[in-house]
Order: sequence, then C-alpha cells, then structure tokens
Amino acid sequence: MNHHISQHKRHASEVFGGGGRYSWIPKIIKKRVCSTFVEDSFSSSEFCQCGAARDDHASVAVGDYFSTAILKHWESAEHSSEQPTDAFGEVQFAGASKRHSHFLRLSWSTEPSVVYNILTAQSIWGLPRPNLVVSVVGGESRTQVKTWVREVLRQGLVKASQSTGAWILTTGLREGVGRCVGQAVRDHAAAASSVSLNKVVALGIAPWGLVKKREQLVNPQGSFPAKYYVHNISRDSCYLDNNYQAFLLVDDGSVGRRGGETDFRARLEEYISQQRTGIWGSGSIDIPVLCMLISGEADTLKRMDLSLKNFIPWLVVAGSGGLADFLSDVLENLSSAPAVPSSGEGNNEALKAPNVDLKDRVAERFKKHFPSETETDKLVEQALSIYQNRHLITVYHGEHESPNDFDTVLLKTLVGAEDNPYTDELKLAVTWNRVDIAKTELFNGDIQWKYEDLEDSMTDALINNKPQFVRLFIENGLNILEYLTYGRLETLYRSVPDGSLLYQLLQRCLAERLAMVERHSPSEQQNSSSKVATDNNQSRPVKEVSEVLELLMGDVCQPFYYKHSFLHSSKRASKVLRGHCMYQDLPCPHPWASLFLWAVLQNRSEMALYFWEMAGEAVLSALGGCKILRELSKLDEETETKLSMKELAQKFENLAHDIFSSCYRSNEHRSFTLLIRKSPVWGHSTCLQMGVSADARLFFSNDGVQVCSVFNLFHSCDFSPPALYERKEKESVPYRPPQRPFIVSRWCQFWFAPVTSFLGNVLMYFLFLLFFAYVLLADFKPPPPSGPGAAECVLYFWVFTIVCEEIRQTIFLGTMTWRQRFRLYIKDVWNKCDLTAISLFIIGLICRMFHLSHEFGRDMLCLDYMVFTLRLIHIFAIHKQLGPKIIIVGKMIKDIFFFLFFLGVWLMAYGVANQALIYAYDPNPNRIFRRVFYRPYLHIFGQIPVEEMDVGKDWDITCTHNVTLIESGEEPCRSHESNWLVVILLVVYLLVTNILLINLLIAMFSYTFSKVQEHSDIYWKFQRYNLIVEYHSRPALAPPFIILSHINLFIKRVIRKVPSVKIHHFVLDLEPKAANRLSTWETIQKEDFLTAQNKIQKSSDSERLKRMSAKVDGVLKHLSESRDFEHRLRSLENQMDYCSSALSWVVDTLAQGSTFKPPRPPPASRGMITKQPAIFQYCFQYKLS
Repeated sequence: MNHHISQHKRHASEVFGGGGRYSWIPKIIKKRVCSTFVEDSFSSSEFCQCGAARDDHASVAVGDYFSTAILKHWESAEHSSEQPTDAFGEVQFAGASKRHSHFLRLSWSTEPSVVYNILTAQSIWGLPRPNLVVSVVGGESRTQVKTWVREVLRQGLVKASQSTGAWILTTGLREGVGRCVGQAVRDHAAAASSVSLNKVVALGIAPWGLVKKREQLVNPQGSFPAKYYVHNISRDSCYLDNNYQAFLLVDDGSVGRRGGETDFRARLEEYISQQRTGIWGSGSIDIPVLCMLISGEADTLKRMDLSLKNFIPWLVVAGSGGLADFLSDVLENLSSAPAVPSSGEGNNEALKAPNVDLKDRVAERFKKHFPSETETDKLVEQALSIYQNRHLITVYHGEHESPNDFDTVLLKTLVGAEDNPYTDELKLAVTWNRVDIAKTELFNGDIQWKYEDLEDSMTDALINNKPQFVRLFIENGLNILEYLTYGRLETLYRSVPDGSLLYQLLQRCLAERLAMVERHSPSEQQNSSSKVATDNNQSRPVKEVSEVLELLMGDVCQPFYYKHSFLHSSKRASKVLRGHCMYQDLPCPHPWASLFLWAVLQNRSEMALYFWEMAGEAVLSALGGCKILRELSKLDEETETKLSMKELAQKFENLAHDIFSSCYRSNEHRSFTLLIRKSPVWGHSTCLQMGVSADARLFFSNDGVQVCSVFNLFHSCDFSPPALYERKEKESVPYRPPQRPFIVSRWCQFWFAPVTSFLGNVLMYFLFLLFFAYVLLADFKPPPPSGPGAAECVLYFWVFTIVCEEIRQTIFLGTMTWRQRFRLYIKDVWNKCDLTAISLFIIGLICRMFHLSHEFGRDMLCLDYMVFTLRLIHIFAIHKQLGPKIIIVGKMIKDIFFFLFFLGVWLMAYGVANQALIYAYDPNPNRIFRRVFYRPYLHIFGQIPVEEMDVGKDWDITCTHNVTLIESGEEPCRSHESNWLVVILLVVYLLVTNILLINLLIAMFSYTFSKVQEHSDIYWKFQRYNLIVEYHSRPALAPPFIILSHINLFIKRVIRKVPSVKIHHFVLDLEPKAANRLSTWETIQKEDFLTAQNKIQKSSDSERLKRMSAKVDGVLKHLSESRDFEHRLRSLENQMDYCSSALSWVVDTLAQGSTFKPPRPPPASRGMITKQPAIFQYCFQYKLS
C-alpha cells in the first residue's frame, strides 16, 4: 500500500514538476495529423479516407502520388503523424453554462498513466480519485433512447455514482446516451445539496474529428477559457455537452468518423482498474471498472470482447435495443448450452456437434436482431467469445426493476466477477461508503465473519474517514486490542494527507530526528538521508507522533509512547528508519485513546467523537481533545480549518462539562476524586490540570469543580476533599501527616487555609504599596553615603522576600522539572507583570546608588510603583462583580492597540502636513516632535491653539524669518500663503478622529463588553479557580514575614526530606482496583448521558422528519412493488385462460374420437406468439394416429 502511495507521488512530481503551469502539456501530449492522402473512391478524388478534404492536407501528404495510387485503405497508425497538441485548457459554454470544463486534445496512442495523472493531480484538473468507474457504451449517434432507460440513468446510475464517488465515462456529446447522462447529471446537481460530499463526475471521451465547432478550442498556448458556442441545443448533435466536468478529445487524424476513441478508452479503463482506491492509492482494493451496455451496434462486439478478456465486468441493459437485446437473448436463452472450446483445441467429434449447434443458434439470433448485417461470421465468433466469459456479464432488466436499487445492482455485478464474493463485496461497500448495503447484504447474520476478513477493510475505513464502517466492524466482532499494534498505528500516521498541518508537524519532527541520528551515527548519514529523500513518507514511527503530542500538550502531561526503550536510543532510531522493528508487532496498551488522538490530530470530527465514546476516562479525554484542537487551531493558517477545529474543541469542552455534571449529580465524593485522579493513559495528568491548560472556562464553571475549589480555599492540610472522602474506602494512598490533637489540628486548618493566606497577602500588599509610596514621596535619600535610609532598606528587604516567593513558585513547586515549571510560570500574564516589576525595581535600585544615574533610578522606581499598583488588580479577580470587569479591561487594551494603529497613521499624516503648511522652515527637532505628534494628539481632546494655526488671529509670540536665527533656536514666523488649507485639514482631522475613530473605539469596546458580560459567570469562576490554586500553594505568612516560611520549607524539603502535603490536594494516585472502580463508574455515567442525549435527539423535529421521510419512501417502494405484482398477476391470468381453453380443446377433441374432426380450432394465445405448444401438437397427432 505504501509503495503505491510513493509511486504515485514520484510519478506526479516527475511529470508535472518543471516549467510553467501548463507549458509542459504540448511537450508530452500530442495530436494526430493525416500524413498520407488516401483517395476516397466515393468522393471524386476530393476527399481522403480520413474524412478531410484534399485542400486541408499538408503539401507533403498530397505530394506522394505513387503512395496515393497504391493505397486502398487508410489506417491511423500508418498514415498519420503526431504533433504537439494545440487544444487544451478550459472551455466555457457561451449561453449555456457559467461553469468551466477542462478539455484536452490527445493522440489515441497517449499513455493512459499520463492522462490519469492529469485528471487527478490537484495542481492540474484536480478531479477526485474515483471509487468506481462506470463506462457507458452504446446508444451513440442519434439513437432514440427509451423513456425507462432515461429513468435508469437519472435515478439509478447518476444517483449511485454520487453515493459511491464514481466517474461516469461517455462520449460527452449532445446525442444519444451521452446527452441523457448529461441531463441526468444536471438534474442531480440542481436537486442535490451544495454540501454533498461526493460530486458526480461525468467525463466525456469523444473523437476529436467528430466534435462540431472544434476550431473554437484550438490555441497552441492553451485556452483559459475557450469560448464555445453551442447551436440547436434542443436537438441531438455532436456538440460538446456543458454538463460534463472534463473532456478527453481523442485524435486519430480522421474527420467525422466514429470509433477513433475506442482503443484509448479501453486502455484507460484497463489502467484505472489497476490503480488503488483512496487517498494516493491507500485503499484496500483496486478501482473497480464496470462497462454498461445500452443498445449498441454490432461493431461494439469487438470492443466488448477485448474488455472482457481484461476481466472488466459488463452490465447489459436488456430491452434497450440493439446489441444489448441480442446479448441478453443469447445469455438467458442459451445458458444451458455447453461452453464453446477455445480455438486450437482438438477436433473431438463428440464436442463438434453441440458446438456447431450453439454457433448456429447464436447466428440465428444475430440474424434476427441485425438483419441488415452481411458479414456475420466474424461477429458471431466474437459473440461466442463473449459467451465464454458470461460470468463477467450481468443482465439488468431495468424496465421491470426499480432504478432506486441500481447501486446494489452495480455491486452485485462487480462481485459476481470475483473469486471471494463476500470479502470483495465488503471492500467495495467500504470504498463506496455504503454502510446501508453492508448492513442489509453482509451483516444480516447469514455470514460468519472472521477477524482476517475485516482487518483490511477496517484499515481502509480508518484511513479514508468512514466512521460508520468502523462502528459496524466493532459491533460485529473486530477485536481492537488485537487489531491496533504499533506497526498499524504507524501505518495510520503514514496515511496523513500531504499538505495537512499534522503532516507538516510530523515532517518537522522527522527532520529533527534525522539530525539527531546523524550526530550520533555519522557513518549512517548518507543512508538515512537517501532513504528519506527517496520516500520520506515511509519513516513515520511513533517517536515523531510523541514529539508532536509533546509540542501540543506542553508540560501538562508526560510524553506519549515513551514506555519502550527503543524510542530513547538513537542507534535503534536509525534502525527504525531502515525497516521493520520488533516493537511494531506489539499491541498498543490503550488502543481507543491512541485512535482518539489520531482522529483529533487530523480534525476528523465524527471519528474522534466515536473513539471518545469508546475510550475510557471520558472527562479527561474530552479535555485532552479540547487542548490539542485549540493548540492546532493556533498553528493552522486556513480559516475554515481553524474554525472547524475551534468548533470541535468547544464540542469536547461541552461534553466534559456535561459528563462531569452527571457524575457530580450521581456522587459528589467520587466526582471530586475524578477531578484530581492521575491518569496513566494521559501521561499522569488530571482533569484539573488538563482543563487549565486547555483554557476550558466552561468546564470550570461547573458547580462540582467550584465546590471542590472552594472547599480547598477554606480547608487545608489533610482535610482536602480526596483525603476526607476517600479515607473510609481506603482507595487513595496520599501522604498523610501524623495525627495531632484536636485544637492543634483546628488551628492548623485555619492557619494554612488558602483563604487565610489570601487575606493576609491582600492586607500586607496594601501596606507594601503605602510604604513604597511613603519612600518615594517623603523618604528617598541621596546616593551613598547619605542614603539610602532605614525605611528604604526595609523596602528593599520587603521586595527581596517577594523575589524569594517568585523563585519558589518558579522552581520549587510541583513535581515537574524546573524548565517545565518555568515555562508554565511564564505563561501567566500576572507572573510576567511580577517579573517586569522586579526587573524595574532592580534597575532603579542599581541606578539610584550612583550620582550620575540617581534621578534615572528614581524615575525607574516611580514607574515600578505603577506596575506594583496595577498588580493589585489581580487580587480582585475573586470578586464576582469585579472579576469579569478585569477580563473586559484586558480585552479592551487589545482593542486599543488596533485603534492606536489607525490613529497613528492618521495622526502622522495630518501632523506632518500641518507642520509643513504652517512653518516653511523649522529644523528644531524638539519643536518638530511636539508639533507633529504631540499637538495633533491634544487636538482630539479639544486643545487647539487657534491663534497659532489661524493667521487671522493675533499671535503675541516674537518670531523671525531669518534662517540663521531660526537655526539657532528662534521661533519661526507662520506662513500666510497656505493657511486656508491648514484650516480645512484641521476640520477634516477633527471629523475623522473625534467622530469616526472615537466611535469606532466605542463600538469595539461595546462589542467586547457584551461578549464578555454574556459569559461573565464563566470567566469569573475560571479566574477564581486559578487564584485559589495559586494561594493554595503559598505559605501562610505574607511578605516580608514570608521569609520565615521559606526558611521552614527549605529545612523540611531539602534537609529533612519531608514531602509536601499540599501536592496531594489536587493530584491523587489511586490503587489499580480503586482506579478500575472509578473508571467503571465514570463509564456508566457517560453511557447514561449519551443515552439521554440520543433520546432527546430522536424526539427532535428534524429526526422526526427524517423518520417520516424514510417511511414515505418505504410506502412508495411497496406501492411500486405492488404495481409489479399486479402486472404479473394479469400476465398469469392470461396464461391461465389460455391453458384452460387449450385443455378444453384437447378434451373435446379426444371425446369426439378419431372419426370426427374437432368442433373448433385450438385456441389462440393472448398476448403471445400464435403457435401451439409442442405438447398439444404431440397429443393431437397421437390421437389421430
């Protein structure tokens, strides 16, 4: 499978890689031109047998009189030559359609592989790769197509093509069956939904010389588009049909002759039948090709015989006339005759008689259906050869069968030509994505499926995103534990489409991995590089997947797929690049979670939701999917993909919220444990950690999460919810401190509670700001040795304790590495604010110690005071009313930056023009900056110096026109010539800024406010949780007394090695039995929730309408069947009447005896051939004798 993929990619790049976009087409695609004039005896020497006039031939073609005289028959291969094509590009049907269709003039000897790549390459025509090809043969010229055949094409073929993703091949002309197919495609496109996954692809393959107005398509440089004018569209003609997506105009050098495309069309069908279905040929079967015969002339027998010898099945539409009726008659009425031996067999006399009898019977029927044919021997031989391959032919009585089941007919036709019908039928159903056929025909209980039969189809369904089949296979016994190995998981990741975001991320990780291998194994550098250059899609082990997940998940969990040592060794990594490894046969420990990650990384919504349903740990899995999708949406550049990722992420967050709500209503104690339980599947992460990392505000607004966080706000030590509630069940094994007396325990609970720490920090922070302000305003001493003073030294010590607390939060908190903790610390906005405040304080402290920079240091400390004061906003995040307002202010600041961009552009434009108009010459930089930027900014707030700007007003400032004085710093005088323009610019500037831009800013603020206020409760609860977690980990004392707590913690953690109790308050390890019980309980809650959701969905109006529509379709189907039964009953009544009359006649004849003649002649058959049955003739002759 992977070899097919890489082969297609390399071939496409070789053929289409160089030159301009379409400049390569004339270099590899040729046309045919008649090179030898062969006189047509019926045209008085004016026309060649190719169909073109003598004057239309080149001088070389008509100059060879000797060759012209001796040649009797014109052949395309011998009497025509190839030249670069001059007709390709897009065609626009003027007056008929606005849609452009692709077209290409090509020689009949063109390689089908080149043409197929042109059809399917995204950079050229970009037609979707087919899951089925139906080649409609016959019904050409001006054959009158019957009404029921039109219905079969419209309701059967086109509808089945849409549901299976098929191509329909016809001549593509406005005549016969080609016109009917075009009309059916048009009607389907008008009635089908615009969001239909599969579009009907109709491809016309017609002879170039037969197309009318073909000169309108000729352009050696290509036509984009070519204007094609169609006349007499109401009648059959040889114009191109505008309902086709593409046209292959096959050129054999002839003009006005049919059949020139037959050989190329057969070779193209054979080539397509050897290609794989799916993305880049990733499917499990070759593309099925089916030829459909409608009517047809006698010369079509040759085409059909060659196709059958290539094992391409045929569907013969009986009753459509012509060759189809002849073949259906032969196949149905001669089915009991012995098979005809192939030529070259022995002359066994015993076999010769029945062979001659079969040949005579075929010849008799051929004369009956084609009485005008004279040379019948060769045609009869071809018919006998077709009869030998009758197992590849299916006769379809479309006049008596419903066209709605035509897709099932196609499936049965294709399966009937295979050796293993059930498996092949399943593969076809998967390829066509027809789960309804699979359920009714294959998984109805009659077939006992084995694991080996479903394995390839399961892979095909996964790769090509067919979740309904995945669900069907799982329901019918496919063991996912046995199916999903590391090797098959790598196969799934290798099938990622090129150009997708996941593919780019995997390629980046693969390049980094190769660089690592080259550093450790220089001798293998050339081998590994050449391997990846040849086919970099082959090397995609789970190591790259693990790195991608680590990139997206960050530090919230441990890396995935790192359990086995082969992933750590660079030497073994180089072996992975070279071929198969033993680990690829090992089963994945968590198959559903692995498939869930695979589906989420590719943004496959329905598949991801199904795998989420099947995987355990529903809440954590939903939050994990939310986290991954939101990170992917930040990396993706396509708007639609980004939007779909955000929608799916929100859907998973809603599921996590709803599932946990069900759990909380069922059992509060277990729901608390569920929040903080470490998950072995998700890298020992917890629901709370994943929710914070995924920014799942809706999840944290859940009552259960808030109750858990508020409980931790007012309790401490060993009174956290897990330790309190799970103590009786003994399911958890956290560290528990030794028992203390009751009074000590209560005091410990109060003193170490997060609320105590929060209130103490708020109080001391206010004191810190007051003390900082006192130092800046009243006690800021000169540089040493005069300063700093005692109060200033206390301030420095206070800030030092704040720095110690930030260091503790950064490095000495949690169980992660210090690098992971620092990355997590720096992500928080308020931590960045703390770092900014500390950095400014250190700069100010250093500068104030020196005389030269003393004032600059004081300035830095003043700015630092503003930053410390703004940091106070974070404390009010816990307030229900002020918390959302803080979010609003933060988002409005972002809006201001966009506003300042527009304002800056307009302000600079006005400021420069205004300054240049008022003052002809003023080189002073200080005045230029103030008057170009500062003064226009003050205009917005109404500070307009009218006396300076309007020369009509008196200006009491001394000025000069002397350039020397102006350069020395004197005030220049105003310019009077262009003052009228200054006033106009001022009016326009104020109009734009005060009315347009200010109102724009107000509108942006209003939108932000309404958007946040709508979800204010969600924002506030999320902020409150983050604040609770922050103060839960803080020591009880606030700065500057917090230094005592730091000393105590250093002694306990570093010297005495006493583990922290607070770590277990939000993280909990469970014993395996307890973890299994908790997972089972969570799964039950998930199933109950999904069952309730399904009931609600089934009771919705849309689902009721769907069920009603299905019932109406069933009633209509039963009515049509009842009509068929009625027709059959009438026919049976006629037969019974005939038999009754015939029996009465026999009885009367026998009763009269041999001496009397019958009283009346035998009865005539009603609606049948007037001929007595053989048995009645025999009885009558026997009686007379």
